[in-house]
Amino acid sequence: MRARAGALALAWLLGLGGIAQAAQDAEADTEAVRKLFSERFNDVPVAAVRLTPYGLYEVQVGSDLVYTDAQVTFLLDGTLIDAETRRDLTRERREALLAVPFDELPLALAVKQVKGDGSRRLAIFEDPNCGYCKQMRHTLEDVDNVTLYTFLLPILTPDSHEKVRDVWCAGDPVRAWDDWMLRNKPPARATCEHPADQVIALAQKLMVRGTPTLFFADGTRAPGALTREALERRLK
Repeated sequence: MRARAGALALAWLLGLGGIAQAAQDAEADTEAVRKLFSERFNDVPVAAVRLTPYGLYEVQVGSDLVYTDAQVTFLLDGTLIDAETRRDLTRERREALLAVPFDELPLALAVKQVKGDGSRRLAIFEDPNCGYCKQMRHTLEDVDNVTLYTFLLPILTPDSHEKVRDVWCAGDPVRAWDDWMLRNKPPARATCEHPADQVIALAQKLMVRGTPTLFFADGTRAPGALTREALERRLK
């Protein structure tokens, strides 16, 4: 009985050793792919490499995903679709990689607006000279029961910096922003300490590449101006 128990324990330990060895081998393989990929594409910085269930290596470069084989002899730059379910695997994976826990956003850097009971939460990066942001702002005008955190991101023109400063330093930043974005009424000139540089650094950290970019309470994001229907679906 003791011999059998000892044999089982030994088999269990050997099994653990095999699992650990397999994990080490997989890590070595992904590291080899990372090194080869970087060498063949002018030392491009590779954020991560992962072996996918469908046999290709997923290579993350910034917020982009491409696919290659173990020898990096070919490169697939495109969208992978599950033929059976029609799921966009690339989009799902990118959304998972770019997800940000809402409570980890530095909301003190944003202009806060509570509409209705404020029960739903939405954060949005906007530039004052962004036409799509103004379109999105008109859509948001009719959305109720939401707490909106607007990160004023001046990236399009030098004038963007001035408008962001004037809005942030206004007596009522929410009204000043809405006056400009909805009614094309420029904010009055004002000066104070404002977080524009911090918001720019935050956008770079979160890989926000354009405006508007929306972040939802479940951690997902959406680039571009959404329709009212799409926005309501995401808020739910």
